[in-house]
Amino acid sequence: MTNLFIRKLELRASLSEADRHALEQATAKVMQVEANRDLIAQADAPEHAFVILEGFACRYKLLPDGGRSIVAYLIPGDGCDLHASILPRMVHSIGTLTPCLVARIPYQTIKELAAYHPNIYKALWWSVLVDEAILLEWLVGVGRRPADKQVAHFLCEMMVRLQAVGLVAENSYRLPITQSELADTAGLSHVHVNRVLQDLRKERLIEQKRRGLLILDIERLKTFAGFVADYLHLNTGGGHQGFYEPLTDVAKLQLKARQGEQDQTGSA
Repeated sequence: MTNLFIRKLELRASLSEADRHALEQATAKVMQVEANRDLIAQADAPEHAFVILEGFACRYKLLPDGGRSIVAYLIPGDGCDLHASILPRMVHSIGTLTPCLVARIPYQTIKELAAYHPNIYKALWWSVLVDEAILLEWLVGVGRRPADKQVAHFLCEMMVRLQAVGLVAENSYRLPITQSELADTAGLSHVHVNRVLQDLRKERLIEQKRRGLLILDIERLKTFAGFVADYLHLNTGGGHQGFYEPLTDVAKLQLKARQGEQDQTGSA
């Protein structure tokens, strides 16, 4: 089975055989998770991160009135807040939307990958910045785009993201997101989302199938939505050089010593 996490990171940086081997080992422990289950809950202090290998998940926040706002979708190949150990508590939840196959990675392993594999570090940091760029684009959509263009823009975005990991065939892709979930994403009512999708179908821009979505005219849909994929930063050829400085041998020894001290403190 192709490891889509590695495939995705290779869009961000040039990975060596040693890098790929380290990532394969880091994602070797996998587990099946049912749909509609939290991987990490809001206010948790998690010790592990997760990588989605199969299925769909999302980041979301619960509101005091019981409502939900979905702030990101996680598709196969995505890491779930791999940097979250920096903060003492999670400010949002990560939950599955479909049955998922996930890899569970201790944060200590992620720190070691970043310390000893500079290109992995670069790719992980690049992914964080792309997540931020997607969130910024969503904020623009919620704040300034009409509902029909907002939904059309989202459908274009998901197609490009899924295409990058080989999950689109002839402009058709599986999007296991309900209208209620799309409403929680766009800040619209379920009725409004339903009406928007009907309008897009009437315009012969999309066709909804039982197990997926078919984009009937991707160029016309992009034009309608004003969609430009630059913010996704795909096909970058490894990105800019000089972004990081690899650890020196002395720094690596110092890191090992600090980790040893932490292990001794933890076992005391």
